Amino acid sequence: MEPSPAWQELIDAFHAQLRRQAVAANTQRAYGADVLQFARWASAHALEPASVDVRALRRFAASLSEEGRAPATVARKLAALRGLVGVDVERGGREDNPAELLTTPKRPQHLPHVLKADDVAALLDRIGASTPLQLRDRALFELAYACGLRAHELVSLTVSSLDFDAELVRVEGKGSKTRLVPTGEHALAALERYLSRGRPALVGIADGSPAQAPLFLSKSGRALQTSDVRRRLRLWARRAAAEADGASALTGTHPHSLRHSFATHLLEGGADLRVIQELLGHATLSTTQVYTRVESARLKSAYARAHPRA
Repeated sequence: MEPSPAWQELIDAFHAQLRRQAVAANTQRAYGADVLQFARWASAHALEPASVDVRALRRFAASLSEEGRAPATVARKLAALRGLVGVDVERGGREDNPAELLTTPKRPQHLPHVLKADDVAALLDRIGASTPLQLRDRALFELAYACGLRAHELVSLTVSSLDFDAELVRVEGKGSKTRLVPTGEHALAALERYLSRGRPALVGIADGSPAQAPLFLSKSGRALQTSDVRRRLRLWARRAAAEADGASALTGTHPHSLRHSFATHLLEGGADLRVIQELLGHATLSTTQVYTRVESARLKSAYARAHPRA
């Protein structure tokens, strides 16, 4: 059943607000699907925006659980509903937001997949430097680990994002927020090799391309996609694992593994948690605090192995 006109009008206003807030495109799509699902459910139950109460919202949440939706999915849908009803309050359609009274389901606590520094080195050193794609991949993953970048941040970089003199990278993060991230000598050296010998071969011209062109290119000269980043990292992780007799630590390596490893290794090295938060582009410190749990788990494991009365 399609949403009623009143619901469709509210959904349109909700989308407009997300655009004004510069919410990430993927989040906009997910929230859009969530509120559309609820609007269809409400319309099927003869509920208009002004008549939705906390009891109706709980019935909807219960239906999601009955369908076997994961707690994280239910939590996201409830967050979308809080935003949707909040827009109705701002427009004067109602005085309260009953979605604020809903209890968000607890998500299971999963520690991030973190590689040891030696595993990261084994992975990166496995990537050669004899072809343009190897030069690109080495620069790509050296930079991912050196700066803790998300996959979509990597593919969004342009040639002008790099400042070799200042040893900084300008990154467009979630919500179109820009941050400057320092990078190390290994990543800078790999980038220089890629820009001088790898990228010109991929773009098809000897003197490079305009500063605003994508930094990382495919073999056909187009901008890389996040799926390309995941695929190439899996390839190199498998090869590195095979050389290390199938090292389990490299199994399941994905772009966020390098980001998690970046943050964890900084914390182990004594970096302040708020500095790590800024480098990662996290909006809140609570998101960054997951890495303290990783470090705590590592210390407990070391204690259990080493202490005679552990």
